Amino acid sequence: MIQGFSRQGNHNLSGMELLEEIHPLPSESGKGANLFQDLNQKLQQEFNMENMMLEEINFGPYLQPTQPFQETTGPKNQGALTSSMHMPPSLASLELLRSYGSRFKMQNTSNLSKGKTCLAHQKMSTVEIVREAGARYVQYSSHWNDNFCIPMHPYGLKYLGNLSEEENGDVELVQFLLAAAERVSCQQFERASRLLLHYQWNSSSYASGNTVQRVVFHFAEALKERIDRETGRITKGSEKNEEMELLQKMGGTNKSLLCHQKIPFNQVMQFTGVQAMVEHVAGETKIHLIDLDIKCGVQCIALMQALAECQNSMVKVKFFKISAIGLKACKTKIEDTGKRLANFAESLNLTFSYKPVLVTDMAEFKEDHLEVEEDEAVVIYSPYFLRTMISRPDCLENLMRIISNIKPSIMIVLEVEANHNSPSFVNRFIEAMFFYSAFLDCLYTCIEDDECRVITEAILSAGIRNIVAMEGRERTVRNVKIDVWRRFFARYRMVEIGFSESSMYQADLVAREFAIGKFCTVDKNGRSMIVGWKGTPMHSISAWRFL
Repeated sequence: MIQGFSRQGNHNLSGMELLEEIHPLPSESGKGANLFQDLNQKLQQEFNMENMMLEEINFGPYLQPTQPFQETTGPKNQGALTSSMHMPPSLASLELLRSYGSRFKMQNTSNLSKGKTCLAHQKMSTVEIVREAGARYVQYSSHWNDNFCIPMHPYGLKYLGNLSEEENGDVELVQFLLAAAERVSCQQFERASRLLLHYQWNSSSYASGNTVQRVVFHFAEALKERIDRETGRITKGSEKNEEMELLQKMGGTNKSLLCHQKIPFNQVMQFTGVQAMVEHVAGETKIHLIDLDIKCGVQCIALMQALAECQNSMVKVKFFKISAIGLKACKTKIEDTGKRLANFAESLNLTFSYKPVLVTDMAEFKEDHLEVEEDEAVVIYSPYFLRTMISRPDCLENLMRIISNIKPSIMIVLEVEANHNSPSFVNRFIEAMFFYSAFLDCLYTCIEDDECRVITEAILSAGIRNIVAMEGRERTVRNVKIDVWRRFFARYRMVEIGFSESSMYQADLVAREFAIGKFCTVDKNGRSMIVGWKGTPMHSISAWRFL
């Protein structure tokens, strides 16, 4: 076993003896320093711009989403150095770690549900371990110079008293992962591979270890795949979206319903969306729901129940129609969902129509497929669907133009609240690490069913691999935050409606119904609602109408 990667006791690293792995050595290609300089300059500009995320969907200002995506390439500017380029390389390229820590604290103090997530004398959460590792990594890097020698424990004895032995071991695991990611960003693939050898030797134990070790395992595997792709060991494959294929496979099983019932933010967002839809079609007698990704139709059941309760009002719903958008490959599952919904509508004495709208590819989707009638109140429900087309801007533009022409009474949009579309590999890696750390923490806190957790973790792993290992058209997992969606929707003359106090109250009430509901945070971002886990933003839900 290579010295420096040996683990003793409860898997604690003994002081990082491999000193050359921590030094800012040049890459094998000799371009490492220049890449760092280019990245330093780019990061400094990004943090100083109010609209730094605007271009990350990569659409032009005049609805030209078919232009090619901008990917991270080699240095473009070899001119005079700015002051930021005199910063130590690790500190500059991982400045996002410091920024992320402050954002996490702000979330804890502003959430509406007042969940207390960091109680004294409790075991640190997965995200807190990652934050601690990032803080140590940044602190160490601030003292970095070419002649720096690492002591046996570079962080001082004060850290040893705050964390348990296991937690210190997990923190050091994440630090080595960050070091490997930074080597990859500098194209120092041989050094990154040596750092990752430790994970390769211990992969079986990490794959079944605690949540931190699982996070490290999945990201280490993704880094190894990226190295193999960059060095030609793996050739470019097809553009299939493995994450979406697994989601669709799970969508037709009872495991999907189990996850929906056990994870609080799923139901928080569902009830908030249904409440908003009911409020905006009040008084209508014919309602047409266009569901962009119906899966097992849980949200449709909740909406039908709400509409049935409105039957006691002065104006009754005479007709409820659903258009279920989907691919022909999912025809059987979509049709089965329709049968279940029809039976449920019959039990409520609700006049009901269900139409699957199936296409081979979303590029074929047309307005005529929807058969919208003039006297219908149209509601559009988009659950985590728009994000799947960010890598295919022509399809996204086509869909948005169709929706704009229909001018629905309300459009409810659920999306992942994370930035996984940055052209900077390091930024993308760090953002994904915090997001998936929180997601896995939630998964293993909320769900006891082993099979369900295995399936869900496989979906998360596919997303991690796509974000970290892929580039270009193959990188299909490109989540962006609500601020980016706002700027994008504004191009189609969409206005954010917001949610009533009743909707927000109901969201908070639903979260409190769970035994672990105190960990589910509910915040406002403008007129949208952000649902998180232990302070980490996870999902956004927003409501829109067209001018």
